Amino acid sequence: MHLNPVTLLALLLALLLPQSSAMARSAEPLTVYAAASLTRALDEVLDAFSQTHTTAVIANYASSSTLARQIAQGAPADLYLSANLQWMDYLDNAGLLAQNSRRTLLGNRLVLVTAANSTLAPIELEPHWDLAASLGDGRLAVGDPDHVPAGRYAQQALEWLNLWSVAEPRLARANNVRGAVALVERGEVPLGIVYGSDAIGTGVRVLAQFPDQSHRPIDYPVAIVRNADSPDARALLAFLQTPAAAEIFRRSGFDMRQDD
Repeated sequence: MHLNPVTLLALLLALLLPQSSAMARSAEPLTVYAAASLTRALDEVLDAFSQTHTTAVIANYASSSTLARQIAQGAPADLYLSANLQWMDYLDNAGLLAQNSRRTLLGNRLVLVTAANSTLAPIELEPHWDLAASLGDGRLAVGDPDHVPAGRYAQQALEWLNLWSVAEPRLARANNVRGAVALVERGEVPLGIVYGSDAIGTGVRVLAQFPDQSHRPIDYPVAIVRNADSPDARALLAFLQTPAAAEIFRRSGFDMRQDD
């Protein structure tokens, strides 16, 4: 059967289009929704991932609660990395996590910080600490305890010290822990309570570390979002648990958990 050139071209396009669509899908980047406290470390880890994988990865950083709610509302996330277990549980209980993908990846510590150029001396954190005197006319920067995990850990630690009633009216509430760090860096507040990892490579200085028993363990779980489960997403999840990634996370002030 003889086909004219127009018909032949149409048949060739019909054969090629499905292949082109498949190639486009495989080239689609992964999107990681991650807690703001992971910004520096995860950026470096994802750069290392890109050295050995062709899949591009986009990171979206915000407070864990904001990101979890966005995912629950259908935001196009492939992986979610939270700064506490509660918001991962929120998505897990809603059936929004891929099967057998959840891991507790990292840990952190809670510290009291001041600006790097501050003259404040190290502080002993005990119930008789005069928080009001340390603050003077200033405020205490924290992630907002109403929705930011770092702020909730800060509230737990201050309650353990019987200092919450003093601290609560003096809080400078930030939308995420990186915002709290920025307030201290700029000298807008004399003190802040943030993660230990936030004191590395930033313009703040640690005055004290809160005792582990003063707050719940600071865990960072990771999981693949149910509707985004794919070989590429599994490859990224696996890379986050490699020695190469662990070295970057440790250098950035995190502890490795890897409970799987």
